[in-house]
Amino acid sequence: MSRIGILGGTFNPIHNGHIQMAKYSHDAAKLDKVILMPTFVPPHKESANLVSCEHRFNMCRLASAELPYAEVSDFEIKLEGKSYTYRTLQLLKSQNENDDFYFIVGADMFLSMQNWKNPEIIFRLATVIAIPRDDDSVSELKEHYDKVLKKMGAKAIILNHSVLTVSSTYVRDNIDNGAALENLIDSRVFNYIKENNLYRV
Repeated sequence: MSRIGILGGTFNPIHNGHIQMAKYSHDAAKLDKVILMPTFVPPHKESANLVSCEHRFNMCRLASAELPYAEVSDFEIKLEGKSYTYRTLQLLKSQNENDDFYFIVGADMFLSMQNWKNPEIIFRLATVIAIPRDDDSVSELKEHYDKVLKKMGAKAIILNHSVLTVSSTYVRDNIDNGAALENLIDSRVFNYIKENNLYRV
């Protein structure tokens, strides 16, 4: 039996905030593995300036190369269509019945999970790990869990420390300003973006 964390996302591109989410979740929940899982098409956001699945997969591999417990999966990419978490977890559980799954989300996602497609299935199949946007949002996450998600059957681990504040949009908008991105994305990811001429208007 393994404790497996799932960190899904567009990763367009992956940044150091994502990597911190993987690290903090691994340590807090004593996970055996954290799987970075790029979506094929995200159901909840616009997909403007979305580079190919291959590029996003490759960038995830570069960014996580130094995390011995991390792996990158093309599971949702191969499914194609919209990537719904409940469906992904159903399929993963059917293939790995004895493993325990932990679904890793940021604060904004955690606060909206009651509106996702079939959230009860998600809560039945995985424990949610929620990561605050800042120190002040920890109490907000705990309150939302107690008042909303717990009543829907959710099990949650709410971390007490936040991750680096950065967005993929900011990275895309500043790709020609290397100084602005220092410490925000892995240097190998930055070089990959430049070499492949990604995120050009």
